[in-house]
Amino acid sequence: MSPLSLLLSILLLSLPPPSLQDLSADKSALLSLRSSLGGRTFLWNPKQTSPCNWTGVSCDSDRVTALRLPGVALSGQIPEGIFGNLTNLRTLSLRLNALTGTLPLDLGSCSDLRRLYLQGNRFSGEIPEVLFSLSNLVRLDLGDNGFSGEISSGFKNLTRLKTLYLENNKLSGPLVDMGLGLGLDQFNVSNNLLNGSIPKNLQRFDSDSFLGTSLCGKPLGVCNNEGTVPSQPISVGNIPGSDGKREKGKLSGGAIAGIVIGCVVAFFVVVMVLMALFGKKRTREVDVGRTIKQLDIESPGEKAAVEAATESGYEAAAVTGNAEVNGSGTRRKLVFFGNATKVFELEDLLRASAEVLGKGTFGTAYKAVLDAATMVAVKRLKDVTMADREFKEKIEVVGAMDHENLVPLRAYYYSGDEKLLVYDFMPMGSLSALLHGNKGAGRSPLDWEVRSRIALGAARGLDYLHSQDPLSSHGNVKSSNVLLTNSHDARVSDFGLAQLVGSSTATTNRVTGYRAPEVTDARRVSQKADVYSFGVVLLELLTGKAPSNSVMNEEGMDLARWVHSVGREAWRSEVFESELMSLETVVEGEMEEMLQLGIECTEPHPDKRPVMVEVVRRIQELRQSGLDQVL
Repeated sequence: MSPLSLLLSILLLSLPPPSLQDLSADKSALLSLRSSLGGRTFLWNPKQTSPCNWTGVSCDSDRVTALRLPGVALSGQIPEGIFGNLTNLRTLSLRLNALTGTLPLDLGSCSDLRRLYLQGNRFSGEIPEVLFSLSNLVRLDLGDNGFSGEISSGFKNLTRLKTLYLENNKLSGPLVDMGLGLGLDQFNVSNNLLNGSIPKNLQRFDSDSFLGTSLCGKPLGVCNNEGTVPSQPISVGNIPGSDGKREKGKLSGGAIAGIVIGCVVAFFVVVMVLMALFGKKRTREVDVGRTIKQLDIESPGEKAAVEAATESGYEAAAVTGNAEVNGSGTRRKLVFFGNATKVFELEDLLRASAEVLGKGTFGTAYKAVLDAATMVAVKRLKDVTMADREFKEKIEVVGAMDHENLVPLRAYYYSGDEKLLVYDFMPMGSLSALLHGNKGAGRSPLDWEVRSRIALGAARGLDYLHSQDPLSSHGNVKSSNVLLTNSHDARVSDFGLAQLVGSSTATTNRVTGYRAPEVTDARRVSQKADVYSFGVVLLELLTGKAPSNSVMNEEGMDLARWVHSVGREAWRSEVFESELMSLETVVEGEMEEMLQLGIECTEPHPDKRPVMVEVVRRIQELRQSGLDQVL
């Protein structure tokens, strides 16, 4: 080998691998973003080689794939050159800050971007064309900004879009046919300067999506050019008493009087029918649907407080506003966070038809039906003794949490006797109910692909919570707090509530089987204790056994200790759920790896447990290996 070749080889070997170079570029871009936009103090340590453990930062395959910095007081205009380096971003959330100007052109370099949340800022100008090059976008929220100009037909390029929020801007002109509609699940252009008719492919959304505009057509009022068909002219010869000299198309006085009388009679008939129908509906609602204020009233004082709240006629708070307070110190409004998809009054909530979903560690949860298209979950907290200001500070932290595997907190209400939290309603209920509910006829067995997907989603949600602060934890991880969408995607609930309740509520029962051995105060649960509880959830998914009823033998072992006691050679016959093993799609290799991970997560000593980011990585790898085998 020549000296020159040898020198080149040494130089090439001395360079870091491409993946590390890319991660280094991601890190530099993030630090540039922080220095340009300020904001609250980030727990970002520039001395760390990798930014993947920084607050709000998530990575995959040694690249930054998610940046979530909601409500951290970022301000100013995003400079060019930041996103040109963050080319593997799939999620970007900068909502509820004070960002201004236009979006940077190099955002178009993030071709893998799926979710973009920029609502609640001060962006202005026309919606930039660069957004329409992001063909992989699934969720786009530009609401509550100052965007102006017409809505571009460039939205036709976003063929994968499921959510489009443009409300509360200054957009003008017609709502052109953007080629959207059939694929959209969520859409809102309310409170803009739009006019003209609503395209047919958007008419399936309810009127709330178009309020505060000059738009017309279904589901709003009929457009002027779509009014009733003009009456046909009436022949003179057909009118009794006509002298043949009347102007063609005019009616006699008697005919007009007859028409008026007929209309009056028809009007009263319609009114009587509607009153009868409404009376039946009200009777049925009283008989069948109880309201939140009627359900589970625990004390006369609480009942009086709720009734007083209902009689006061509260108004909904503005998205970014603070609730007004009356003379007695009681909050007079629901306080909505910037992620709220629909704002309503407290009176509507308290009078909504409701049913109990369950009683948990922190309070009672209800399903509230506000109208045919709006259902929410409401949690009534118990044993909250902290002052108004402290509660507000803590709950705003919870409301700022933004991740696809968390159940988002939409609003809250605080008074001396009543604390309500409003969440999205999860139609499939909890993982606990799915695993341990009725397994009779009609229930399809839960296959391994769905179980492992639920495990990954729940792990990602917990990993996000842990990434927000080195000391942050969930504090109450269990299968009943893993809720499911219609497609069995996992959403972690009840996060951030352990710090809100009193010691009597926070002290959970040891026999439930989820609590890590080292935990003595449920209000002070570490991240490693969350890992233990999540490990128990993994064991539930594999064994089908409920930890709350897990007396596995005469010694009364809980689920984790029992699984630890079973040798690997007996896993197939003793540990794995028989229903799961009977399916043709079962993949024993993946199940064994998942069980091993569950055992490591439930190690008695905290230092032997993995961290959540490692748990996510391992579940992703075993799922990917299963897909590779299928392909």
